[in-house]
Amino acid sequence: MADAIHGDISVRVVVHTKLMPWGASPSSTVWRKRLHLVGPTESGQVTSVVRYQEHSQFPPHDHPDGEEILVLAGVFSDEHGDWPAGSYLLNPQGFRHAPYSRDGCLLFVKLRQYPGMDRTHVAVNTHTMSWQPLGGGRERKSLYLQPGYQDTTRLERWSPDSAPGELTYARGAELFVLDGSFEDEHGRYDAHTWMRLPTRFSHHPRTQERCELYVKEGGFAYLRSPTAS
Repeated sequence: MADAIHGDISVRVVVHTKLMPWGASPSSTVWRKRLHLVGPTESGQVTSVVRYQEHSQFPPHDHPDGEEILVLAGVFSDEHGDWPAGSYLLNPQGFRHAPYSRDGCLLFVKLRQYPGMDRTHVAVNTHTMSWQPLGGGRERKSLYLQPGYQDTTRLERWSPDSAPGELTYARGAELFVLDGSFEDEHGRYDAHTWMRLPTRFSHHPRTQERCELYVKEGGFAYLRSPTAS
């Protein structure tokens, strides 16, 4: 059986990442909080919050089954460019780089969850993108949507004192609170809370202050089972 952290996608998972201790990585200057892992410790599918200290670097490496990065703070760099807070990167299968950070950075990272050689490479500064209305006090910025693949990724922003009504995730979803907070009938979720909601999950979220979220749907199609890895 493979190693697993929150590997069962049939159950609701909530992780308040700010309460978690940092764990070591293969680099002595890069630290991580692992939210989801299925497979070998250093080569399985994984979702993490990652912190690069000043002058951190990794040697050149490939990304089998792709990599997704959202820069939460600081500047993340590789030989392809410098990516400040708010940058979104989808590095597809076959991508190779040597990442580093001069002054340190904080990242939300998903590894080995994007199979397919023809996936589009995405590198955008989300701060320069326009919000599109969704209704019910919600707006969105679409980050990844590609014909032939089931997963979609977007940012959502909920205005103060908004209550969008019942939201249902037919294919399951992952949410990561980027800023502000929200609550529903199950609890309250502050900044840097990660949750995975099972297929056909419904809830009634609301926010008093405001809330900005990373939202991924359809990704369950590419997640491995702990017993099958």
